[in-house]
Amino acid sequence: MQYDHILVRYGEMSLKGKNRKHFINHLKNNIKLALSSFSSLEYTANRDRLFIKLNGEDGEKVAEKLQTVFGIQSFSLAIRTKSDIEAIKDTALQAVKQLYKNGDTFKVSAKRADKSFPLTSDQLNYEIGRHILIHTDGLKVDVHHPDINVRVEVRPHATYIMCKDFKGAGGLPVGSSGKAMLMLSGGIDSPVAGYLSMKRGLEIEAIHFFSPPYTNERAKQKVMDLVEKLTEFGGKIVLHIVPFTEIQVTIQQKILENYTMTSTRRMMLKIADEIRKKRGALAIVTGESLGQVASQTLESMYAINEVTTTPILRPLISMDKNEIIEIAEKIDTFEISNRPYEDCCTIFTPASPKTKPKREKILKLESYVDFQPLIQKAIEETVSIEFPRKHDIQEKIEEDFENLL
Repeated sequence: MQYDHILVRYGEMSLKGKNRKHFINHLKNNIKLALSSFSSLEYTANRDRLFIKLNGEDGEKVAEKLQTVFGIQSFSLAIRTKSDIEAIKDTALQAVKQLYKNGDTFKVSAKRADKSFPLTSDQLNYEIGRHILIHTDGLKVDVHHPDINVRVEVRPHATYIMCKDFKGAGGLPVGSSGKAMLMLSGGIDSPVAGYLSMKRGLEIEAIHFFSPPYTNERAKQKVMDLVEKLTEFGGKIVLHIVPFTEIQVTIQQKILENYTMTSTRRMMLKIADEIRKKRGALAIVTGESLGQVASQTLESMYAINEVTTTPILRPLISMDKNEIIEIAEKIDTFEISNRPYEDCCTIFTPASPKTKPKREKILKLESYVDFQPLIQKAIEETVSIEFPRKHDIQEKIEEDFENLL
């Protein structure tokens, strides 16, 4: 007997009220995008479940892709049958026979979503469980820790039998909480910050500051690979590559050395905020973890944040490095981030950056330099790429990057 459906459970979305439809629509669209390579699938959603009809597609392969979609608590491979007790018992038995081995345990977890069905959930548990026990050998009941949990959902249009469950990614559907700009350096932290932001329903666009010839093509490729990896969790992401060399060189020449890091971060934040306005985003996401480096002390954050009133979201603010690395390894960005190609933040790091910069001091230092024309030029020359990339625009992308060098 072959699985013909996947039944998706919403999790946190089930707690939503009148706006639940908004979240369900985002989830449905994200699932369709994640499963776009499976052309035969059909989708139906209601208030508490989403049904995917496989139409001959490989359920295991579909399930593998589905595990990265935020907004899903769990899902199961399912067999659809008539809402008739004999059909339900026979289908449940056949499903169990495909899975069990001698000595296994099972239980039946029936849910009667269709209250017009003549048997209660408890009666369904008894009838189905009894039928399975009579027609199998070496299988026992364990209602607490079974090897096989036979889920049965009786619905008005049909009944679904499920024995194979998968844990979902949790969180909220990407896009359901609005849009934010992710400042993506290429290090370990910022991709994890992007991942966690997406898990809370944010659509993200990434901003990377590129300083040729001090940073090379391989550093740029590393960032592009990170963005491509993040698309696995939320569909398309636009990456904005900002030419930053002229601004960084000016900072090194005009700003007191131990304040260059503070000024660099301020210029980055100003540019990110302008791009945010153009792209209709409402917040900026960073990979900052409190106290991790000189630019991430509370005093530094205060001096740097002064350039904008836009909300700055810091998903990693209370995490230590080992916790961040653990997530990076889980989402498969750690090895990419660890490639030995420096970004513009590390190559210009002063020997003794100020850990407690004074807001008044940095304002005075920057007042002697007219940064605005440089900022405007960097924004105008920014190259934007949409991921996943379309093959027919790849040559144009490479040409644009050549012009930055």
